[in-house]
Amino acid sequence: MGNIFAGSEIVEIGIQIEKNGRDFYNILTKQSDNPKAQSLFAFLSQEEEKHIKAFQEILQKTQRYEPQGLDSDDYYAYLNSLASEHVFTKAGKGEEMAKMAKTDEEGFDLAVGFEKESIIFYEAMKRVVPDFDLKILEELIAQEVNHLRKLTELRKSIK
Repeated sequence: MGNIFAGSEIVEIGIQIEKNGRDFYNILTKQSDNPKAQSLFAFLSQEEEKHIKAFQEILQKTQRYEPQGLDSDDYYAYLNSLASEHVFTKAGKGEEMAKMAKTDEEGFDLAVGFEKESIIFYEAMKRVVPDFDLKILEELIAQEVNHLRKLTELRKSIK
């Protein structure tokens, strides 16, 4: 299929993923009865907020992409179809998924899974962006890897 996506679209999807992550952690904070877990979930929500701001800064550095040879509606429908495989690309999914966690441990387990999905999503997208946007994806992946590392460390501390 060739390179049809630009880093700007990937970053916009990343912003939605981070917003859902923030909402996910906010709900887990409210659901938890454990003060230490509440503190950790609140911290993770703040981390997601930092990621939103970082991704918005990345977005400002990117050029807006207009698809060539494709109808814009078809292009964005295809992008959304590809992104829809990632649960956190849909608005409201963060809150919905958090409500499924019955314990703090389940919340952390879900969170680890979502972070891994984000990394996989961005790695897969490296195959469909122009070469000049690969650096943008590398930056997104580095942010997510760092978040996964922090999350794993924090999860251990509440056991």
